[in-house]
This record gives sequence, C-alpha cells and structure tokens, in this order.
Amino acid sequence: MSDGRTAEIMIAEARKAFWVMVGFLALIWAVQVANWVSGYSLSYSFGIRPWDVERLPGIVSAPLLHWSWAHIEGNSGPLFIFGFLAAYRGVRRFLGVTGLIAVASGLGSWFTADAATVGAGASGLVFGYFGYVLVRGAFDRHLIDIVIGLVMGLCFAYQFAGLLPAEGIGWQAHVFGFVGGILGGYLFRDRGARSVEKEPGGTPPGGSRPALLKEIEDLGL
Repeated sequence: MSDGRTAEIMIAEARKAFWVMVGFLALIWAVQVANWVSGYSLSYSFGIRPWDVERLPGIVSAPLLHWSWAHIEGNSGPLFIFGFLAAYRGVRRFLGVTGLIAVASGLGSWFTADAATVGAGASGLVFGYFGYVLVRGAFDRHLIDIVIGLVMGLCFAYQFAGLLPAEGIGWQAHVFGFVGGILGGYLFRDRGARSVEKEPGGTPPGGSRPALLKEIEDLGL
C-alpha cells in the first residue's frame, strides 16, 4: 500500500475516532441531564452494586451515569483525550478495547467494592484508555504511539494517584479499568506490526529518514 493511501486511511480513522468520542460525550451528557432531573435515581438504579447478581447489568450502564455535574465534568476532558488517542488507529479495535475495559472495570468493582455502595461513572473507562495508550506503542511497535504514551504518562502523571485506595472514590473501578486497558493493549495489538528492518550496517531502509518521521508523515502531520 502506498504511503499516500496509508496516510488517507489513518486520517479517515482519526476523523471517525473524533466523532465517536464527540458522540459518546454527547450521550453521557444527555443521560446526565435525565439523571439530574430524576434526583440521580438512575445512578442508584442502574449503577454497580457489588455482590448483587441482579445488578450485574450495571457493568454496562454504570459508565454512562454520574453522581453530580462536577463528577461528569471531571471525567469528560480525560475521557475525550484518552478515548481519541485509543481510537485513532481504528474504531473497530477501539470498540473491542472499550468492551474489555468496561467488563474488567465493572467486574473488578463488583467483586471488590463495599457491598453497601453503588458505583457509577466513566472513570473506569478513563483509566482503561489511559493504560491502553501507555502500552499500545510497545505492543504494536509503532514509534509514534510509544512517544504518545510517554508524553501522556508525563503530562497526566497525576492520574496515577487515582489508582490508590481512597474513601468515597471508586478506586477499584480505576485499578481494574487500568489493568483492562493494559490487557487490551496486548490482546488487541497489531499482529502485523514489525520492528524496523535494517540494511546491512545497521541503518534503516531509506537512509537518513528516521522511522519516527516516517510514521509522522504517514499520519499526515
């Protein structure tokens, strides 16, 4: 496949990723309005209640629900950033990663959180996407994704504090979502990815053009 064609495909996928995340944010904000009007009864009714078998479907609905305007505002920015970065290589793979993170975060919280609590919020997805973005480059062997992972890890290092036990915070969902994201990086890795081939003498094909610049060029940047 030509470099131009590759760039076109990647740009098209990035556009899809952008609109998928815009749509998802629009959905959770619309749900938030209904939830607020109901006095947050939706969060109580459709959130995750640990060890309650009848509430297992809450694993699917809980990420759409929040407990306050501050709660959803705090999740929305990181959700969009990490979600977009997780999706720009391919929306289909992103949906698979999202399903894995939701199940890992939800089940982990269901098994380990206090049975007297009800969990809701998209933070499990946020931490899952964060973990996925951090490791995807290493598993796919895409240099640009390795750089993105390092930059995100440095810029959002404060997110790691959310993995520590804290009263009043669903840290279990954070931890298991993060683990689900790392697992997703491995299970949904690009199995066609190859390390950069070298010519005799140790130089990459194409002479002086580094592989990182080649990947940036493929992205149309």
